[in-house]
Amino acid sequence: MNTRSERPPLADPDLRRSWLFIGGVPGAAALEATLACRADVVIVDLEDFTPPPSRPEARASLAALLGRLRAGGAITSVRVNAPGHDDAEADLAAAMAAGTDIVALPMADRAETVQTLCAAIAAHESQRGRAVGSTELLPVCETARGVADVRSLAAASARVRAALLGAEDLAADLCAERTAEGIELAHARQRFLLDARAAGIEPIDAPCTFADPALAVAEARHARRLGYRCKALVRAEHVAGVHGALTPSAGELRQARAMVAAFEAARARGEDRALHEGLWVEVPTWRAALRLIERACRLGVRD
Repeated sequence: MNTRSERPPLADPDLRRSWLFIGGVPGAAALEATLACRADVVIVDLEDFTPPPSRPEARASLAALLGRLRAGGAITSVRVNAPGHDDAEADLAAAMAAGTDIVALPMADRAETVQTLCAAIAAHESQRGRAVGSTELLPVCETARGVADVRSLAAASARVRAALLGAEDLAADLCAERTAEGIELAHARQRFLLDARAAGIEPIDAPCTFADPALAVAEARHARRLGYRCKALVRAEHVAGVHGALTPSAGELRQARAMVAAFEAARARGEDRALHEGLWVEVPTWRAALRLIERACRLGVRD
């Protein structure tokens, strides 16, 4: 079992394992569950998760809500309605006044929209005395075009340090039948990872939108095998299991250290590789083990 000495340094995008969506006007029970689950990032959604009649109330209470989330240790994000929507300007003004760390852009599929929103964010930063560029922008890629063009979205602004893969809207855009197995999203999941890595940003896996916590854990484990280190969520009760799946265990940390030691000893003897527990450890395997050790240490894992 992993132990922690302190919260990890979540300024690093790859350490933000969980991105939990909540509505803009959460009830008392929902808010307490959100605070208790200790998600790394909480996205207050003023778009789909907040019905239009509730948005004025959500905007008015946003500063207090983000304050409670920050006090609980979470990075804060607000998903605003996109530029051109009737609520877009009011949503962004409320988010910036509340001091959000990250602005999330729904249905992101055009670099021009990213640039438009970034310009508006910069204006708010200047008006409020915040360092220009200090607010991140998160494209939420939930259309076929958004997934296909994630590289251009990443290149549109230095504010983009990560991008999030959609699930339900993406499946609908693909005319796919939604399943618990997620086979309909398999290609998009792998392509999104590949293109985000090529663009130098952190890919965030699609949320599990089914209730079963075991299914969320299974999705997270599969995503980790593909190369994901972060996952979106829509249910607070999924957070603990997803954290467990996306955090190197103490046993994995010990194994990685043993592989590194075996490889480095072999190289010191002039050998090209090392045989460790039936696996030939070569340079790429050694590098992967070093990366796991470094990530585990930043997440506070102890062996």
